[in-house]
Amino acid sequence: MCGICGFVGQGDAAALSRMNATLARRGPDGEGTYADASAGVRLGHRRLAIIDIAGGAQPMGTSDGDLVVVYNGEIYNHAALREELVARGHRFVSDHCDTEVLLHGWREWGEDLPKRLNGMWAFALYDKPRGLLFCSRDRFGKKPFFYAARPGFFAFASELTALVAHPALAGASISRTALRKYFAYGFMPAPNALYAGTHKLPGGENLLVDVRDGCVRRKRWWAFCLEPTDVLPADPEREWGERIVSLLDAAVSRRLMSDVPLGVFLSGGVDSSAVTALAARHAPDIAAFSIGFDDPSFDESDKAVQAASFCNVAHHLTRLTLADALALLPEIVGRLDEPMGDVSLLPTALLCRETRKQVTVAVGGDGADELFAGYDPFRALRAAELYSRIAPKPLHKALALLAARLPVGHGYMAASFRINRFLRGLSYPPRLWNPTWLGPCDPAGIAELFREPVDPEELYSEAVAVYEDCPSTDMVDKTLEFYTRLYLQDDILVKTDRAGMMHSLEVRAPFLDIELVDFVRTIPSRYKFRHGTTKYILKKSLERLLPRDIIYRKKQGFGVPIGRWLADGALAMGAASPVETGLDAGFIEASLREHRDGRADHRLFLWNLWVLRHMDLGGGALGTR
Repeated sequence: MCGICGFVGQGDAAALSRMNATLARRGPDGEGTYADASAGVRLGHRRLAIIDIAGGAQPMGTSDGDLVVVYNGEIYNHAALREELVARGHRFVSDHCDTEVLLHGWREWGEDLPKRLNGMWAFALYDKPRGLLFCSRDRFGKKPFFYAARPGFFAFASELTALVAHPALAGASISRTALRKYFAYGFMPAPNALYAGTHKLPGGENLLVDVRDGCVRRKRWWAFCLEPTDVLPADPEREWGERIVSLLDAAVSRRLMSDVPLGVFLSGGVDSSAVTALAARHAPDIAAFSIGFDDPSFDESDKAVQAASFCNVAHHLTRLTLADALALLPEIVGRLDEPMGDVSLLPTALLCRETRKQVTVAVGGDGADELFAGYDPFRALRAAELYSRIAPKPLHKALALLAARLPVGHGYMAASFRINRFLRGLSYPPRLWNPTWLGPCDPAGIAELFREPVDPEELYSEAVAVYEDCPSTDMVDKTLEFYTRLYLQDDILVKTDRAGMMHSLEVRAPFLDIELVDFVRTIPSRYKFRHGTTKYILKKSLERLLPRDIIYRKKQGFGVPIGRWLADGALAMGAASPVETGLDAGFIEASLREHRDGRADHRLFLWNLWVLRHMDLGGGALGTR
């Protein structure tokens, strides 16, 4: 795990140095730069040394000087690719560095290189003779890549703060469109980015820059797509289950490659327990890491202890009070480079902090809920479809008004919160159910907040595109694609990456191994969500690996009592940021007052606003677009 940056055109060595310096936490073990002054190309790198400690310094170039790359990530099949390239006549200099595979792979396969990679990455490779800068991001966008492009200038970086450290982007205004989408989703879906003129390269896309004429071309090379088979085996649970465990086992094994200490995250839930059990097969001395809180509603540590005991691994459990966690919030949010409203950022960051005290790499369970239908909205879909068919609009409005009068509860997924969310989503057509169930604000609230009309179709354009791209008419399939293509990339993986990099910890996700993903997407959704059971086929497959009480225990999210903290004043909102000069102060004050009085539950909107207020936005004001 590292940090990368660079630019083509305007700028000098000092500009690159400023960009690179902001990435120090991503790469505390070394830094390097490259310049082709005649072409205006400069590349920077900060290294977190994990593979080939002695031979992996970057920027890395070929011996003839024709190719140079800066790269962030891990290529898990690099040894096999190296062997193939050597057989084709390529000569390697490093001992076992995955970075060098990118250089020779580009020379052999060109723009088809990413299709051959199994891993997580964001890289920029400069082909000097051809005058090209080739940039790529992994399939799911596990590694970040921000960029800005305008005539005569192109810049990129692993973090937005590094990108806007370039003088050409100084003083950039906040994108109004991106901010609307932040309050709509709770994250900023790619290619949107916080500052006007900046973008995120979506996962599964390449970007090719012609350094001679400045032409920039974006091209999708991979997209997640469900392709359920029509041919069922005689015993799907057994045959598919065996295949899932085999592929997951191989994925975990691949992610144990490391020249530095490595551990596993263990919450005690089914996903992390499965990863821990399989990791222990390959590395019996591996350690598991967990955190717990003093509030039973938000504590899973007893489950983690049980799972660690069953897996027979060394277990490091850190117990914190919620007051301790609350005190650390400003520091954690202050390190974000873009706003994101996932409240589990706090416990994830604390887990990463404690884990980094002993290891440099951790393996986790991200991706299972999205691939196998693990979230609560999957349970709501059939009821929502029935309700939308039989409930007339006047009845729906009356029920929504009644639900709004329910006593507000601040526990994890309180009943009043779930009921109001359910009814809010059903005020809109099915293609908008998932984003309105998930987001901090619905379109009506965002129209008030921004004091302007809002088109829900435009506001949720990314979710609408995913809905319409899905060839299936089944809402379970469409919801799987929503969570896998949008929520996973721009919320879950962003949260994990930022929480890890705050503490120079690399986090790996075996459930997102492409071989496992390619198999799972052929399994019909009725075997993922079946008879009211989420992750049905995954759970059945793990019955040969884990005890049933671990597999079938009630799912509990990784959360903290944000709603309660905001209501009782423990989490003070703080002063308004410059961004809010373009927002409706009356709407904000009314939302806070209603939440504190217990008349409404505005926890997600207020939390997202709190994050915005406590980030370092460099004084950027809200733009007009």
